[in-house]
Amino acid sequence: MTLNANSLKEQVQRQRREAEENDAKRRAQKLGLPYMNLISATVPTEIKALALVPEADAKKALIAPLQLVKKTLIVAVFDSEKPETKAILEELKKKFEVKVVVSSMTSITHVWSYYQYIVKEREISGRIEINEERLKNFEATIHSLEDLEKNIRDFKSPYTTEILEIILSGAMALHASDIHFEPVEHAGTLRLRIDGLLHSVYNGFTPHAYELLVTRVKLLSNLKLNIRDKPQDGRFTIELKDRAIEIRTSIIPSEYGETGVLRLLDPQSLKVNLEELGWRTDDLLIAQQAIQKPNGLILNTGPTGSGKTTTLYAFLRYVQKPEIKIITVEDPIEYHLPGISQTQVDPDAGYTFASGLRSILRQDPNIILIGEIRDKETAEIALNASLTGHLVFSTLHTNDAVGAIPRLLDLDIKGNIVGPSLSLVIAQRLVRTLCAHCKVKREIDETLKKKIDAFIAALPARVEKAAYAAPTLFEARGCAECGNLGYRGRTSIFELFPITNEIEEAIYKNPTEIELTRLAKQTGMVTMQEDGVLKTLQGITTFDEVERLTGLITWSV
Repeated sequence: MTLNANSLKEQVQRQRREAEENDAKRRAQKLGLPYMNLISATVPTEIKALALVPEADAKKALIAPLQLVKKTLIVAVFDSEKPETKAILEELKKKFEVKVVVSSMTSITHVWSYYQYIVKEREISGRIEINEERLKNFEATIHSLEDLEKNIRDFKSPYTTEILEIILSGAMALHASDIHFEPVEHAGTLRLRIDGLLHSVYNGFTPHAYELLVTRVKLLSNLKLNIRDKPQDGRFTIELKDRAIEIRTSIIPSEYGETGVLRLLDPQSLKVNLEELGWRTDDLLIAQQAIQKPNGLILNTGPTGSGKTTTLYAFLRYVQKPEIKIITVEDPIEYHLPGISQTQVDPDAGYTFASGLRSILRQDPNIILIGEIRDKETAEIALNASLTGHLVFSTLHTNDAVGAIPRLLDLDIKGNIVGPSLSLVIAQRLVRTLCAHCKVKREIDETLKKKIDAFIAALPARVEKAAYAAPTLFEARGCAECGNLGYRGRTSIFELFPITNEIEEAIYKNPTEIELTRLAKQTGMVTMQEDGVLKTLQGITTFDEVERLTGLITWSV
């Protein structure tokens, strides 16, 4: 069978590479040193290690620093007997415990390619500064996703640092919570999550430009540059004059390259005052009564990104006083709260939610916040802490408030512990609020009016029904102020499930979720969907938004 020219060329190149690596293995064996293929190596290349030897010196000595772990430095060499190599190794041994491996010239040249990412130490320290004047210019010119797309499309500079700055500045100007970098077959794409929804911004990055962009993000986040087949998590900080915005980075491998998500944690977007979260008056009163108790467990339930942590932070701020001690154990610490001792779990160091909670209790706190109850051990410690004079706040992943009870029982927690420990269970979601500048009145026809009247009549007595007797409905339109989206910002819709004596007695009998829901409705619970409908009747949001998050509205008629 005759091979075509390309196949023959590939075969020759493969044979040369095999011969080169075999030669490196022989040299390593002769010198009594380990051999390593750096192109497929499990040892990652680290910029902080590579930066220890200037590029010109490394190329002259045929050497490549690979990884620095504490005081141990792994260095790849072509020939450890080469005088220039010996000189550099001797200098490095004065500061580090040096482990030498032998590699081929192709391998070492591959590592040298990462020198292009070494910039000034200030820029790779995990903190970047965006020029305030340039940021203001972005905020003045970027009012919509289309504006950001045009800025990226018209960008001519070859420097990845600058294009990333445009993306970060644009995301902040548009109040995005997440930046998504996603590779497709022949391009890279950019999407932003604004008020909970993802929006496409740009899909014209070339594969090379996209790879450089992701590499820059990995560099800032102190991630391994040559690890592309495993997930990595990191962080960096954007320094502004008035605040520091923390960026949480997640990189995962995908079919066409690496997918990256950057979560923006801006202190200015955090609503830490309890009254600002969107409570109805009757719900706020229930919440305030629960968090003013000296002990008990308050759970907040819902999916990721539903505002649970923000609500618990607001609880902490509401009850915070100089004479009480508040400690948290979180994963991760999302925002730093002054006057509160915040700790972060570190599984590698053995500091989990359960072990952290046990340690916290030895500090004699009055109030404890646990980022999440994930297992039986954490649940038992939290529940018992609430029984022994502590006020405990935590979160649980369930679809609604009532579902927290079966979830705890499924963790094999006894009903006689769950009932007396729990004070209040909250479920919440975040709905988009209508743009105040462009929302348009919507007509209420006779059929809808009958549904609304029946809905209001069926509400529990604690809801002030007169406030909704003459509702005005609005719908989204879109303008320059909201980036043509029709919505600007979000508010919470809540479902409160106070543990009354009747509910506590029912928990002893291991009830089903259906039985608990029926009992909760009998004791006056207002569901998240009902709270969303009430906010729609106030002109805050729309029925479409409520249905997007809670399902089809079930009217009483």
